[in-house]
Amino acid sequence: MRFLNDVRPSHDLTYDDVFMVPSRSAVGSRQSVDLSSPDGTGTTIPLVVANMTAIAGRRMAETVARRGGLVVIPQDIPIDVVTEVIGWVKTRHVVLDTPIVLSPSQTVADALALLPKRAHGAGVVVEGGRPVGIVTEADLTGVDRFTQLSEVMSKELMVLDAEIDPRLAFNQLDAAHRKLAPAVDRDGKLVGILTRKAALRATLYTPAIDAAGGLRVAAAVGVNGDVAGRAKSLLDAGVDTLVVDTAHGHQESMINALHAVRALDPRVPIVAGNVVAAEGVRDLVAAGADIVKVGVGPGAMCTTRMMTGVGRPQFSAVLECAAEARRLGKHVWADGGVRHPRDVAMALAAGASNVMIGSWFAGTYESPGDLQQSADGRLYKESFGMASARAVRNRTSEESAYDRARKALFEEGISTSRMFLDPARPGVEDLIDTIIAGVRSACTYAGADSLEEFHQRAVVGVQSAAGYAEGKPLHASW
Repeated sequence: MRFLNDVRPSHDLTYDDVFMVPSRSAVGSRQSVDLSSPDGTGTTIPLVVANMTAIAGRRMAETVARRGGLVVIPQDIPIDVVTEVIGWVKTRHVVLDTPIVLSPSQTVADALALLPKRAHGAGVVVEGGRPVGIVTEADLTGVDRFTQLSEVMSKELMVLDAEIDPRLAFNQLDAAHRKLAPAVDRDGKLVGILTRKAALRATLYTPAIDAAGGLRVAAAVGVNGDVAGRAKSLLDAGVDTLVVDTAHGHQESMINALHAVRALDPRVPIVAGNVVAAEGVRDLVAAGADIVKVGVGPGAMCTTRMMTGVGRPQFSAVLECAAEARRLGKHVWADGGVRHPRDVAMALAAGASNVMIGSWFAGTYESPGDLQQSADGRLYKESFGMASARAVRNRTSEESAYDRARKALFEEGISTSRMFLDPARPGVEDLIDTIIAGVRSACTYAGADSLEEFHQRAVVGVQSAAGYAEGKPLHASW
């Protein structure tokens, strides 16, 4: 990356402060751009979901990996639960979504509680392992909540072969005017569910899979307690990337934790952070990190900068840290501060190999929280920062009342925030579509057909707040 007219600013910059100048391009189609990361994590799109309890769960991990990204399971979840989640994700189908399975004797109330857990919004009624009906919210509207599903389910089923080519599946669903259909094996047993849009996406994305063909998943460990023991358990469970995580990554506890993890001789990438300067990158790489996580304070749930004054504008932090990591033959993830697809593109232009997203994905069907409704009828999920009092309470639940009360006094995050679902993009895949479309187009504007070439060819300028405002669309006339 170079600055326009080779004029490097004397002050630090965040994503809003910069823009990219188009260059001569020979890239014929945005779909021909290779967005796979060079950092060894196996992502085919440069997106990582942050290890936040309100965001990164099994449904999110399955869905994002199927589209080529990676989800980091948080460090404050019991190790037996994380181990079970890793195994579950790795057994998910790489094309078909995991269905909501119901029995004919279950009630409308049971179905209504489960349907919001999946973006496809349908439940498959199963008897003897075979689908016998489909229920959607439309089938359940205005019906007594204790009514059995056998009385309201749609019984005219269209079923797909579980091994069907996605393009053929799309055509069959389209010809039948169906939005979705259950998919079955040769014995007629339910394997998954496929929507028309998911069939289309399966032709546009490449899943992030391991050598055995299972979906990839990452997991985090902290820097305190039995770091080596937890890391070994995660490695034994088959985790594909290990993230050693703490808010202040440039400290002795992190160095010691990295030494302990590296002593296990892991055969997967080790990520460590967070830092915002070249010195931090050097120290973490020297201690054993393959990838360094960059960002202090830019996240939507983080109050670190307002509480402590500590942090750095994210574009400059990524730019400096990525240059140092590249010099050492390593990589960085840009963690936090992205609110638009352009921000992801600017982070990649600055040299990040993946971009970590948290709160942006909190308001989706796939995040772990329960779907709630505000007084004006808008759907939302609650999110919270991982250094907030709420997260600290969850993390210290087994400690004494005194220790928990003492630690609760020190927080650097929001304990509750309403993340509203976008009616036009309520699922994480909808957001991924938007982000990746923007990143692909940014690459074509730069004349780049890969992430590495994008970083090399990007020409970036500095703009005023008025320049940034000028680029925003108007949804109504002035």
